[in-house]
Order: sequence, then C-alpha cells, then structure tokens
Amino acid sequence: MLKGARCETAKCAMEKQWRAKPPGMHGWRRRKGKDYVVRLREKQKVKRYYGVLERQFMIYFRTAERSKGNTGEALLSLLERRFDNVVWKLGFAPSHRAARAAIAHGHFYVNGRRLNRPSYLVRQGDTIGVKPADRSKNMVQANVGDGVPTLQSWLSLDTKTLEGNITAMPTREDVQIPVEEQLIIEMCSR
Repeated sequence: MLKGARCETAKCAMEKQWRAKPPGMHGWRRRKGKDYVVRLREKQKVKRYYGVLERQFMIYFRTAERSKGNTGEALLSLLERRFDNVVWKLGFAPSHRAARAAIAHGHFYVNGRRLNRPSYLVRQGDTIGVKPADRSKNMVQANVGDGVPTLQSWLSLDTKTLEGNITAMPTREDVQIPVEEQLIIEMCSR
C-alpha cells in the first residue's frame, strides 16, 4: 500500500536484486580474501578482544615465541593473564573497557598492593582484592550481584570478601573466543 503500483513489477526500487550487494561501483566484484587477509583478521580479532595495540601485541608474541611449548597457546595464555582480563572474568567489571578504567583509577589490589597497570600479568597464587573504600566496594558489588558469576577453572572467587584467586595458569581451553592461533603465528612470524 505504501510502495505504489510500480513495486508490483520487476522494476521495484525497493526489492531489486542489486540491493543485496555492498555499496560502491565495484561492489559486485568482491572476492574471497587472500591468505594474508585471513591471517590479519584473526590477529585483529584477538587484539580487539583483549584491547591491545600492535606494539604491545608484538611484545606478547615475542615472549610467547621464547617460551617452551606451543607458541599459539602460550600467546593466548599470556593475553588471558592480563590484569584487566582477570578483573573482567571475575565479574568485578561489566566489560574489558570498564575493567581497564577501574584498574587505572586504582580500585583493585594484587596481593595487598594497589596496582594501576591493566597490562600486569598475574601469576598462579595471586590474590586480587578490591580497595577498601566504599565507592570501590559498591561498584564491584553492583557488578557481582547476589549470585556467583560463572568462573573459569583457573579462577576462584569469594563473594563475601570480594577477593579472587588465581588457582592455576589458563590453558587453551579457557580461551572463549573462536580463534585459530596458528594463523596468528603465521602472520607474526614473517
């Protein structure tokens, strides 16, 4: 009723077949990405998920390269151990960015010492606590809520004292994003 009589024919501007194509003069020529594009997208996916820039990502990659074992698993384990990621996984913050901001503002302690570096790598046995100020506790309490968030096997949480513990080192199975680390290694090894 709103389209008019023209849309009852093949000349309808709203339902033309070319509307499904991407914009631009050459939109119909899009091809499948080359090998380089596929590898680059995997690397960008991981960088964006963890909120890491290129220089910092390459530092993590070089560290993973020097470690024993599988480089891809070591890289993902290093990224999982970042302080901002752990705070988010414990449920103290609603997102990676919020966790990063809360850490920068000094709301969290590691082993009883205030730490304001989101890139700090936690170790097995570390205890992550909340600053004793009311503002910090209220912020975390609002995020944790009444129930215990679903934690991964390498983390534990005490909701009464608002303390989290690193019980083990994260493994490849703990990484929740669908990523092929081998493509990332091939991209960065050039």
